[in-house]
Amino acid sequence: MHYIGIDIGSTASKVSVLDDEELKLNFVMPTGWSSVETSNIIRKRLEKEGIDIEKARIVATGYGRVSVPYAHKTVTEITCHGKGAYFLTGSHMTTVIDIGGQDTKVITVEEGKVTSFIMNDKCAAGTGRFLELMANTLGVSLNDMCQMALKGRDISITSMCTVFAESEVISLIGRGAKREDIARGVLNSIIGRIKTLLNKQGIKGEIYLTGGLCELDPFIELLSKSLNQRVSTSSLARYAGSIGGALMARNIV
Repeated sequence: MHYIGIDIGSTASKVSVLDDEELKLNFVMPTGWSSVETSNIIRKRLEKEGIDIEKARIVATGYGRVSVPYAHKTVTEITCHGKGAYFLTGSHMTTVIDIGGQDTKVITVEEGKVTSFIMNDKCAAGTGRFLELMANTLGVSLNDMCQMALKGRDISITSMCTVFAESEVISLIGRGAKREDIARGVLNSIIGRIKTLLNKQGIKGEIYLTGGLCELDPFIELLSKSLNQRVSTSSLARYAGSIGGALMARNIV
């Protein structure tokens, strides 16, 4: 029996497959303009991997979870990220920071259960999409921008709106500010929004980063330094939502 978690996010879709014993498969793909089309592509990919969809148990989560017609159940991403983070860390108490394409969440997980959460979804500022837009404005890749930030000095980007923040960055470029300094300011901006959420939610146990930014070591380094506490993650952290979905699929009769 295969248990499948499908996490269709606003910018990327993640898929995880468990059997009765272990995690067998993970893959990620752009969500694109249509979540329905993405779910069909995922189905074909799973079948190509030799997984019998008709015999599997499937949970869909994320922004486009209602667009997976072959899922047996839909579950909120908050619950799935909590389950997935507990599976990956094994920690009895964890504060999960999930930076998605369109929102950022701070989730408290105790003994594998979500006990509270807070999220910022009012504006793309403070999200992965915000960082991508700023990197494009600077003419570099997201990874390169994070590397540049380590060499830059602190500079303030105060706008709370992505559009105004982009204008602020363009203005800094026009005044001759160094790209390293602007990059540092961009990362400081998103870290500041994370700190605001953490101050409201509180930190319990270890801090664990999930989402696409978990693969950017410079970002994790600056976040840990700013919080004065180690932020842990892993190569599978971006799949926390889909892994949590697959774990919940095990409960489907």
